[in-house]
Amino acid sequence: MTKPITLSLRVGALTLALAAFYAGGITHAAAQEKIVQPNEHLTVEGIPPITEALAKRAALYNDFRPRAIVDWHPTKREMLVAVRTKGSTTQIHLLKKPLGELEQLTDFSDPVKNARYEPKNGAYFVFEKDESGTEANQLYRFDFDTRKVTLLTDPKEKHAMGEWNRAGTRMVMSSTQLDKTAGAGRRTDVTTDVYILDPLRPEEKKKIASLPGGGWGAFKWSADDGKLAAMNYKSANESHIWLIDIATGERRHVLPPTDKPDAPVSYRDLHFSRDGKHLFVTSDGDDEFQQLVKVELAGMKQTILSKHIPWDIEYIEPSKHNDLLAVAVNNDGLTELHMFDGATNRELARPKLPLGDISRIKWRSGDELAIDLNSAYSPGEVYTLNVKTGKVEQWTAPKSELDTSKFSETSIIRWKSFDQRTISGLITKPGPQFKGPRPVVVLIHGGPEAQATIGFLGRYNYLVNELGVTLIQPNVRGSKGYGKTFLKLDNGYQREDSVKDIGALFDWIAKQPDLDSKRVMVMGGSYGGYMSLAVSTHYADRIVGAIDVVGISNFITFLERTETYRRDLRRVEYGDERDPKMHEFLTRISPLNNAEKIKKPLFVVQGKNDPRVPLFEAEQIVARVRKNNTPVWYLMADNEGHGFARKPNADYYFFSVVRFVEEYLLK
Repeated sequence: MTKPITLSLRVGALTLALAAFYAGGITHAAAQEKIVQPNEHLTVEGIPPITEALAKRAALYNDFRPRAIVDWHPTKREMLVAVRTKGSTTQIHLLKKPLGELEQLTDFSDPVKNARYEPKNGAYFVFEKDESGTEANQLYRFDFDTRKVTLLTDPKEKHAMGEWNRAGTRMVMSSTQLDKTAGAGRRTDVTTDVYILDPLRPEEKKKIASLPGGGWGAFKWSADDGKLAAMNYKSANESHIWLIDIATGERRHVLPPTDKPDAPVSYRDLHFSRDGKHLFVTSDGDDEFQQLVKVELAGMKQTILSKHIPWDIEYIEPSKHNDLLAVAVNNDGLTELHMFDGATNRELARPKLPLGDISRIKWRSGDELAIDLNSAYSPGEVYTLNVKTGKVEQWTAPKSELDTSKFSETSIIRWKSFDQRTISGLITKPGPQFKGPRPVVVLIHGGPEAQATIGFLGRYNYLVNELGVTLIQPNVRGSKGYGKTFLKLDNGYQREDSVKDIGALFDWIAKQPDLDSKRVMVMGGSYGGYMSLAVSTHYADRIVGAIDVVGISNFITFLERTETYRRDLRRVEYGDERDPKMHEFLTRISPLNNAEKIKKPLFVVQGKNDPRVPLFEAEQIVARVRKNNTPVWYLMADNEGHGFARKPNADYYFFSVVRFVEEYLLK
């Protein structure tokens, strides 16, 4: 049952409606329109009523349901697929044949996106799930014969599911203790515990190592199941690879080479070769970009296999049945599939696939793999490729009532920033039915080391196709995909140089005859939320409003309150607030401490349970900006974390975004 809106919201909404009515802003007919009520989990402040007419117009754009391959059955040509159920969250489904019916298996209010089949007979699968966006994942077993779900882990810890061993009898699992202490009093002794788990006997799990810090992952089994390779992530520019002995727990540092202690190297993916004599890794140790590297474990000789590819190797997916490597290559924001022979070190002929961006690859056998593809016209569908015959088969199909074939294509733009460095981004323009210079929404990605990539725009297609808005997604300095030097250009004291890149983008917009530089709005999530706030303080005269979704408002309080297992990793990126000089710098540039400059309307969106950017970051910027007599809209969900995963919440959020755009960008 829907909880009634609070009295303050009712009064506030009524006051806004009456004021607009008497000012002539709302017709009598509009005043009589039915209103969409926020559900019981949403706190709504300052947002004008959302009419059912608006919701109906935008509804179809809220109903895209991308499908993603999760895992292949070990003996049958059928798969697990992740897709959002019609009413709420993404769940695990069974797909038994190409274009067959999806059978829903899991059914939770929280999303389930990751699962692994038991690798011998497929009698069960293990999956991860958190509660209400906390990211404190627990592991569960789903048994096919009984359809029963069994909790396998301790809820007082955060867990990550790893791979099955080669024998198919045990899986690796890591866990980190959760710290409920708030603020600067949080503990500093973070460890990552590594276990070997039999999902049928979880009480017999065996701890093999306690590793210092929270940046451990990518655990991979050696060919004889005697060792684990593990990655220790320090920052976007530095990581280390270790080998852990299963029997003794002893660990040995293997990469980067110890003879280069002052040259940080970033590794993003790692796998053992089938014979266990080599590691295949992605590394930028000898290049600006992540390269595919083969490392001989006996002598640590390194051979680069992808020197001819001038872009990042995103990840590697090796076949367990032969020496083939499926490799994802980030070609200027579009992820492509390349094939390598891991024995001969040679790239093979590139497969011919439908146009689109690849987000996941899963081998079934030595001949067949599944891939997720999305494009301007598709939110994400599963295809299979037979690497011997080249045959491509579509396994899932869209069921949208919208004709997505008419959606706009995205293209790449480039501009010069304050230091003459070239910055790039993606632009999506509305169709020719919209005349004159178009208003612009600048959508900034998170990370900060993420990247805006070419693919399906989801709900944002509504802004482009129905409202005639041009969407620009900048890849400011600090974004991945453009080399390790570019990736470091926003670190520490260079933080606001990325904000200047947006200022230079505004200059570029002003020179485009088909864009309206007087109608520009900025929005973003996570780090993009910080950027939206920072742009609001630096370039208030060049925007009409800003939308901050789970963004950082004060670097000091953020670093003190973000989950303990993340804090040291974030200090490398943003700076260590415990250093007096850095403390002064971060205090000075934080949007909260410059909030008096935010003069244009602001919309703040937050999940109450966010472990990354805590609720406090939203609450304090909302309170502070309201002192400016600046219009502030605030939307908070008490059952969400770092973004909205539940469809009812996401729907109301997007309706509010449309209302904000109509109110401040289009008028």
